[in-house]
Amino acid sequence: MSNLFKILVKITLILLFCITLSSCGDPLAKLPGGKRDTPEGGLERARKNIEEGKGVSLGGMINKKTTYEFSTSNPLWRATFDVIDFMPLVNVDYSGGMIITDWYTDANTTDEALKFTIRFLSNEVRADSLKIIIHKKICKQGTNCITQKISSPKLEQTIRSDIIKKAAQLKLQDGKKKKKK
Repeated sequence: MSNLFKILVKITLILLFCITLSSCGDPLAKLPGGKRDTPEGGLERARKNIEEGKGVSLGGMINKKTTYEFSTSNPLWRATFDVIDFMPLVNVDYSGGMIITDWYTDANTTDEALKFTIRFLSNEVRADSLKIIIHKKICKQGTNCITQKISSPKLEQTIRSDIIKKAAQLKLQDGKKKKKK
């Protein structure tokens, strides 16, 4: 009997607690975006959002030109691929402005390999728009390999000048195409 009494007391307390809470009203209704502030229909919600400045507006953006550039419209980017087209690529990231080649070995040297990292600092066709880093790997008997960064201004300058020359040609060709249209 005492167990039944304890259970009835617990149920009564829970019911009294629920009645007390429900008499306070909906506590979430007073918060921003609660039931009282939010209209039920979609059109009514849209009107209210626009009145409060929460809507999306395209005003002032119509007929404005964008500045998006894609890799096919960047002569410096295209010229780089034309110059290093003989090398296998590991990573190409247009948004990050970086090209990393794989190790390249030509037919004359089997124990040496080169790897280029080309960073684009600007889209302008200028010599300081590119940062070229060259690594060299020398392997003795195929197992003992040494990798080092080469600071060969001559090789870097040759690659940079080839890319800039090609980019200038591509930019000139693109300008001629635009004038014909």
